[in-house]
Amino acid sequence: MSENPLRVAVIVGSTREGRFGEVVARWFVSRAARRRELELDVVDLAALDLPFVYPAEPDESVRRFVERIDRADAFVVVTPEYNHGYPASLKQAIDLPRHEWRRKPVAFVSYGGLGGGLRAVEQLRQVFPELHAMTIRDVVSFHGAWGRFGEPEADVEPTEGCDTALDVMLDDLAWWGRALRRARKEQG
Repeated sequence: MSENPLRVAVIVGSTREGRFGEVVARWFVSRAARRRELELDVVDLAALDLPFVYPAEPDESVRRFVERIDRADAFVVVTPEYNHGYPASLKQAIDLPRHEWRRKPVAFVSYGGLGGGLRAVEQLRQVFPELHAMTIRDVVSFHGAWGRFGEPEADVEPTEGCDTALDVMLDDLAWWGRALRRARKEQG
């Protein structure tokens, strides 16, 4: 019996003007869309009207965002590394929902200079367990990202090895996503 596709929210974490995250996210989505077991929902934080101040009463934009997080079975966070950490916009987006992250897997695609965004990922690995979400061990990381992709408007094609890393990460994300979705349904 075939299961429904795994609903994966792809969160583009940078909101900076001129950000490189769109290029990396486009690469990820172009590859992940080939997998029939995944249904992708790109959640670009720059395109949302989320408040920077945590609202006492969530407005419509916050409610729509939280609903998207709630509908997802799994997440892929596309994050840069800014000053050895992840963006404030991503932290705000993580903190707005509460129970909607619970018992769901989170994978990472990171980018940056020499560190490739891995320091940001390590910090995020401390945050998500507090929300009762679990992180996938394998990461896709782009060191020196700006030199690994073609022109921003061209087809994205980083150097070799990235597709293999992505397949390993997505295999684990899909396994955990299906297992945790079944467990959440059984628990009710």
